[in-house]
Amino acid sequence: MLLPRFEITNKILRNIGAIEAGREIIENAPLIPAYEKKFKGEVAARTVYHATRLDGNDLSLAETQKLVEGGKITAGERDIQEVLNYRNVLHYLDEVVALAEKDSAFIFKESQLLKIHSLVVEKIIAKNEAGAYRTAQVVLKNSLTGEIIFRPPPAIEIPYYVDEFLEWLNKNKADEIHPVLAAGVGLYLLYSIHPFIEGNGRTARSFANLILAVKGYDARKLFSLEEYFDNHNEEYYQALMKVDQTHPQIFQRDLTGWLEFFSLALASELSKAKEVIKSLSVDGKIKQLLGGKQVSLSERQLKLMDYLAEFGEIKMTEAKQIVPMVSDDTLLRDLLDLVKKGILKKKGSTKKAVYLLRIKREVRS
Repeated sequence: MLLPRFEITNKILRNIGAIEAGREIIENAPLIPAYEKKFKGEVAARTVYHATRLDGNDLSLAETQKLVEGGKITAGERDIQEVLNYRNVLHYLDEVVALAEKDSAFIFKESQLLKIHSLVVEKIIAKNEAGAYRTAQVVLKNSLTGEIIFRPPPAIEIPYYVDEFLEWLNKNKADEIHPVLAAGVGLYLLYSIHPFIEGNGRTARSFANLILAVKGYDARKLFSLEEYFDNHNEEYYQALMKVDQTHPQIFQRDLTGWLEFFSLALASELSKAKEVIKSLSVDGKIKQLLGGKQVSLSERQLKLMDYLAEFGEIKMTEAKQIVPMVSDDTLLRDLLDLVKKGILKKKGSTKKAVYLLRIKREVRS
């Protein structure tokens, strides 16, 4: 069995340390269940947007989000289809992860890779090419000079390379390295093998995300690797191409530099997500108040908490302005539920009561 080559450098170790720190805060943050639906939706839209934009899609983030949420827009047919396809890829990844959580003997399979590709290119390329390895040689050329800058292996070698990769991923050797590095190796190898006639980048990134999620590194899906790659587009492609230059044979190449970039990408995205979560947790202090427990809040309560995080207290008159179109009784139940959960304390009679955060609020500059 061929083994990927890389060294564990100080940069990689620092990045993994930051990843672990961010992951722990996100996984254990209070109020996460309440905000999860909202932020998963936002992150999913950003993921689809940046994933497709990396490959030339022209839709805006607002247009992408509308499509992801089931709306309709007027735009190029292919651009719309690419977004819908990647949305479907994310749904499929969720299904596979759910199965993996129930199956202690779960392994990564070729069928999963082919299914991801078929979803990526649905209605974009010929049906017989969707979810099927390419049968012809492809090359990438410099658009200005015509120079060949990337030549993946011949089509006949693709099944062999994919089998070698999956065998490595499912064997103990992959378990001996950190899941982040396993995902990074997977992304590079699949991109370099270039198994398909089209859609290789999105397929490789999706499979890397699957590896992370199955191995417990999806951090509640509150980050987007694709966003980092798109925002650092030139560095992303340069990091991939530099590996290509280290050896003619794919499994003999040195992936160290790429894994430094990949781990930095995940560390940076988790750091951003961590800061958002800390902010939404009212400066992280609700966790202390509730003894580390997580709580589930309604959409109305989330709006009330946003106000309370800023001002520290709220009256019924203010609550009615923040959440209009609901009855006083409903709002009262929401506030009393926050009291019951230990987040607020009530001061005064029911009609004129003031509801105060049970934590000391810091004034933000």
